[in-house]
Amino acid sequence: MSTVSYKDAGVDIDAGNQFVENIKPLVKSTFDKNVIGGIGSFAGAYELPEGYKKPVILGATDGVGTKLKLAIDSGIYDTVGIDLVAMCANDLICNFGTPLFFLDYYAMSKLEIDASVNIVKGIAEGCIQAECSLIGGETAEMPGMYHGKDFDLAGFAVGIAEKDEMNRLPHVKAGDVLIALPSSGVHSNGFSLVRKIFFDKLGYTFETEFNGKPLIETLLTPTRIYVKLFKALKENINALAHITGGGIVENLPRVLPEGLQARVYKSKIKTLPIFDFMSQYVEESEMHRTFNMGVGMILVVSPENVDAILQNSDGYVIGELAEGERSAIML
Repeated sequence: MSTVSYKDAGVDIDAGNQFVENIKPLVKSTFDKNVIGGIGSFAGAYELPEGYKKPVILGATDGVGTKLKLAIDSGIYDTVGIDLVAMCANDLICNFGTPLFFLDYYAMSKLEIDASVNIVKGIAEGCIQAECSLIGGETAEMPGMYHGKDFDLAGFAVGIAEKDEMNRLPHVKAGDVLIALPSSGVHSNGFSLVRKIFFDKLGYTFETEFNGKPLIETLLTPTRIYVKLFKALKENINALAHITGGGIVENLPRVLPEGLQARVYKSKIKTLPIFDFMSQYVEESEMHRTFNMGVGMILVVSPENVDAILQNSDGYVIGELAEGERSAIML
């Protein structure tokens, strides 16, 4: 009777081992002094930093969404890992948490070593930008679950915060100023609609010129990571909101107490060309509840601290808080 191997079933253990060897330098490049041990144990270990009075551990998880489809179809793999880290790390800082370490889950039909190394290269770069360590991950070949070049990514970030600093609601008051930090592009939300517009409706290709370069370069621009800026500006921030799926109108109210309304002036938002273009084909209200419109993060700042923020960032004022029903109104 003939025998069947795991490789015959579609899983190549040797390729997996080679992949681990290839990514070791990338992973080690993210390590800081708090990482304990190396690569290859059953779990990653991280020593808690000193100096916290009442430390609280925070966790955040996310994926990249259908932006992955563009990476798969274009064969450009070295940016979506940055998106993965960004979506988690940017959420942590909204609770005044500092990212400590990151783990990833990467599943595919068949392990292609070169493409997979590029994906981890992006994750490592994202961790460096977020100043956190990549201490573990899981790579799973799953033939039958995934097909062709399809793959999926999930990320898990763990951070630390002072317990007394986490609740930002008491710091947010009427008269506070809203400062926008620019996004780098579409970031990682709304790509089902992006693909519908450009490829289904307009028939564009990846190489179609958009704003002076191939469209795919604009669409795969990685999500901006705001961790370093948060650390530098933290003392002057009352609250901050990560503008992801749902846009400003759904994410900004999450940091407001009852009885306060955010008033955002559309004319002050520095929209990016990609959003101006898509606005020709999508209702304005739909644009604002789907995309970041060029605003990746909104800071809520006391009037006396506005100048300090503006002088030390690329932020700009887009509105203010006033008494009213808890909501974000686009004026």
